[in-house]
Amino acid sequence: MTNPDTSRTALSDRAERAVHLATRAGRRLGLRADAPRVLHDVFNVLVHLAPDPVVVRVPSLALSDAVEQAARQRYELAVAGWLADTGAPVVRPSPLVPREPVEIDGRSLTFWEFVTEENALGDPAAADPRELEDRFAEQAGWTADLHRLLAGYPGALPTLSPLVPAVGPTLAELRRHPQTLTTADLDRAEREYAALETLVSDLPAYFPGARTQTLHGDSPSYNVLRTAGGHLFSDFEDVTRGPVEWDLTLVGPRGVEAYERASGTPVNRTLLDLMEGARLLQATGALALVPRMPELLPMLEPVVTQWRARPPLTLEGLG
Repeated sequence: MTNPDTSRTALSDRAERAVHLATRAGRRLGLRADAPRVLHDVFNVLVHLAPDPVVVRVPSLALSDAVEQAARQRYELAVAGWLADTGAPVVRPSPLVPREPVEIDGRSLTFWEFVTEENALGDPAAADPRELEDRFAEQAGWTADLHRLLAGYPGALPTLSPLVPAVGPTLAELRRHPQTLTTADLDRAEREYAALETLVSDLPAYFPGARTQTLHGDSPSYNVLRTAGGHLFSDFEDVTRGPVEWDLTLVGPRGVEAYERASGTPVNRTLLDLMEGARLLQATGALALVPRMPELLPMLEPVVTQWRARPPLTLEGLG
């Protein structure tokens, strides 16, 4: 697991704290952690505990406590570990430490194998749009193979947990501190979340033909590392059960077509559209994290604009 090197740039206070936590936790487990460096700093901070080939994911913005974090992380480690054990193309939990979250100072950390990424995307805003579309269409095709593997996962998982209950606390926090949202925005968001609660409680009643199975949970086409040995899926922290359409949000029409060709099965466009709306609501809820990371606001504003421009999410006419 690797991202562009930020070792020569000034670290945020959040990243400095993550390095401190990761180093202490790593040494507690017998790792050297002599030259830790930050690889990535957004919703999580990724710390490479060099010289050991271990990357620690530190949830720096989480609203939940360590107990809740660890509960989700155990699902992630179980699924990613099972996939790795079967030879699937995924970033493995580190074999140098136990496959368990590590709690330290109110944060729950996970440990992953360090891999070297090649042909990294860099700044998407600076990339050629056609090249970007080609890349994500190809990776959407790879997602079909990942889904075939995940369909065999034997463990139990909650249904669409990145939505319900995860979005609820972010909307509650935004009701207290709205950021850029109006009262009308918040009312709409809460109505949409109530509709999602109903959907998640009985998905077959609304989409009886939906293909439900174990999913990556966080747009796997966007969570792929290209390495010398091939591609690796990463970041299974939102692993869940649900319809395959949840994993296909944001890939665009060409990505959906590539997935259908690779999987040999059609995608339900009505369900996909509903999941797209749910993904935008989830991203809008992330405004609750802006007080912890003000740099998020300009990143999220275009998504909020997209969410406002869509018709409100509703279950009317379904089922």
